[in-house]
Amino acid sequence: MLPRLLMTPAVATLFLWMIVPLVMTIYFSVIRYNLMQPDQTGFVGLANYEYFVTDPSFTVSVVNTLLLLGSVIVITVLGGIALALLIDEPFPGRGLVRLLLIAPFFVMPTVNALLWKHMMMNPIYGVLAQVWQFFGATPVDWLTDWPLWSVIVMVAWQWLPFATLIFMTALQSLNREQLEAAQMDGANYLQRLRFMVLPHLGRSIAVVIMIEMIFLMSVFAEIFTTTGGGPGDASTNVAFLIFKQALLNFDAGVASAGALFAVVLANIAAVFMIRLVGKNLD
Repeated sequence: MLPRLLMTPAVATLFLWMIVPLVMTIYFSVIRYNLMQPDQTGFVGLANYEYFVTDPSFTVSVVNTLLLLGSVIVITVLGGIALALLIDEPFPGRGLVRLLLIAPFFVMPTVNALLWKHMMMNPIYGVLAQVWQFFGATPVDWLTDWPLWSVIVMVAWQWLPFATLIFMTALQSLNREQLEAAQMDGANYLQRLRFMVLPHLGRSIAVVIMIEMIFLMSVFAEIFTTTGGGPGDASTNVAFLIFKQALLNFDAGVASAGALFAVVLANIAAVFMIRLVGKNLD
């Protein structure tokens, strides 16, 4: 009983910290509550949920969320494995290269978005515009012509170091003697990669996908800072749609219903990935 009593304050605090906001969100999702008219409230049942899912922007935001999620995961997993394999081999300055590769992960999302918006993707003085002009091509206005893919590039650039770090750590535990034995038996690099390295990275790949899937569901700063969800709804995801309902339309009820929808969606993804990780661990 003593350990349980000592843990009770921490568990109770954590419980209240999680449950109270959730209960309040559920409460606001079933009432009419506009921030501009806080005195005109009333129970509306599931009307807020119906309004949120029938919003013309809803389908676009879900598709954009899934595209963002899937694209960033594919880029970071494939790119992370490639980079981890490259820097796993000893070479002069490897420690500095590892530090530089990991650094983008510690950049705040807003700073990351501003960096890409003004330094890289600006159609007049950005680095990409200069490269285009060097080859005689017309610079591309990325944030206008390719808004969602621009956001995907920004987010993938920030999450790529995380995946690389996980894969790099996993490669440290790979049995080098087995690799050397396979090489002596005539296995080429691709065969060693397919039958030894990638199976060894299976757990790490599952962990990276699970963690990224949870956090990428709530990408907001990059969209808010660069495209503002536009043009139109071209780069609006579920998190940004909830923001628009709450702080642009001032409808806290609909925004709360959208937030609960996002929670359910994130939990479905999390349960799916946890089972996947469990199978890999077995």
